[in-house]
Amino acid sequence: MTSVFIGGSRAVSRLNSTIVSKLDELIGRECLIFVGDANGADKAVQQHFAGRGYEHVLVYCMDACRNNLGNWPTKKVKSPSSRRDFAYYAAKDHAMARDAKCGIMLWDGKSKGTLNNVQELIRSGKKTLVYLASEKAFHKLVNEGDLDALLKRCDPGAVHRAQQAITTKLPAQLPLHPVTPL
Repeated sequence: MTSVFIGGSRAVSRLNSTIVSKLDELIGRECLIFVGDANGADKAVQQHFAGRGYEHVLVYCMDACRNNLGNWPTKKVKSPSSRRDFAYYAAKDHAMARDAKCGIMLWDGKSKGTLNNVQELIRSGKKTLVYLASEKAFHKLVNEGDLDALLKRCDPGAVHRAQQAITTKLPAQLPLHPVTPL
């Protein structure tokens, strides 16, 4: 069973027919879905899978799950940061990127968290589909060149600010912490 990390920006919280079609394709292929527990894209994706009665979902959480709309199994992730900041929640995304075979990201072209996830998946050699909200279309990324081409389609100032936030707010490499069931 192929495991897919699905994540995205808080700003991409409404699923249009393009996104729904892709999620339904994953259901048809019986993929194992890794999704976070945040409001926004995570919650919208959870709502979709719960509404379809899809069971092959694993929700990654920190201390306690904020959202688990399908009452699916969960994985608790330890963070190197005790403050509930960007680094704290990035540890959960890091675990999903590490555990998944590939990724699907719903991105507004600005979110530092989603950009960090895309970069991490690509650095790990994992194919990633990025839904760019401004174009209402998916882009297939296989390598750094594909990512560079996608970033050129975005507002350079927004990309620079997101990249700067990633660089200043995250350790050079998040340590790999064991992921344990809740």
